[in-house]
Amino acid sequence: MGLLVAVVLLAAAAALLAAAALWRIGAASQQPRIVQNDALPDERIEWSETTFTSGSSRLAGWLLQPVGGARASNPLVIVAHGWGSNRSRVLRYAYPLCEAGYAVLMYDARSHGESERIKAPSALMFRDDVLAAVRYARTLPGIDPERIALLGHSLGGFGSLLAIAEGLDVSAIVTDSMPVKFETMLQAELKRKGLPKFPLAYVIPAVWLLRAGISREQFRRADIPAILGDWCRRTKSRIPILMIHSHGDDFIPATDLQQLEKQQSAGCLQTLYVSSEGHSASQQDPAFWNSVLPFLHAALVPCGQEKQPDKRLEARIGES
Repeated sequence: MGLLVAVVLLAAAAALLAAAALWRIGAASQQPRIVQNDALPDERIEWSETTFTSGSSRLAGWLLQPVGGARASNPLVIVAHGWGSNRSRVLRYAYPLCEAGYAVLMYDARSHGESERIKAPSALMFRDDVLAAVRYARTLPGIDPERIALLGHSLGGFGSLLAIAEGLDVSAIVTDSMPVKFETMLQAELKRKGLPKFPLAYVIPAVWLLRAGISREQFRRADIPAILGDWCRRTKSRIPILMIHSHGDDFIPATDLQQLEKQQSAGCLQTLYVSSEGHSASQQDPAFWNSVLPFLHAALVPCGQEKQPDKRLEARIGES
């Protein structure tokens, strides 16, 4: 009997140690690497530092003005970066947008760049930061509050689409290289860090939810296919959405978007597949801006206020 008790106690201790180790791995994986902003906007662009709040945290950002000078009421594009990134890493989107006549608001999500840290970042945090950025943008002087669009890269795009279910009210959304499912995002991160899918892919979500205080019901509702399915069924107030992915993305596969297309009504989603290599290079394909700029123009520029194409735009796109 004594031996049996000892074995049981040893097994329980081993299980507790394993659980503690898995908890530590899950907690560590929930803290994105902090990448400092290592570049400032181009000196030829008029820009300023700005801050706003999401929850109780301060977010740091930049406001870039359109090339040619600000007008009394500018359309604005909010650029949202992805996990482990920051606003300087998505400056690649800002220059063509400014040269096409848009003001641009870009910011560091919580626990990224120069923004304040929180205990447990999540996809829902990205959603809430997008909603906070939209609210803030509407208060900016010189910005038309009825002409605001979103451009989200990776998890920034994921958060933008999650925000639709929370009453997001913008004129257009562009997503680039966005994971459609939480599982895709987690598996990609495990692969990048060389960690095994089993058991981490099953344990880490539970750790993340507990640490972030997210209920199972909240997690269930954070379902992009279901959110877009509801969006597709709308007959009024449907935000135009353009989803872009590269066949050369080796981090989040383009098959994610292809499967999403099959799940939605025919012709509901606007999609574009480009051929640039990597997870953060879609804009290098000329088809990217040849599609994005007309898409935004149709959503943001009223008739009679068309801006003449900037002769420098083609050169800048080539540099992006």
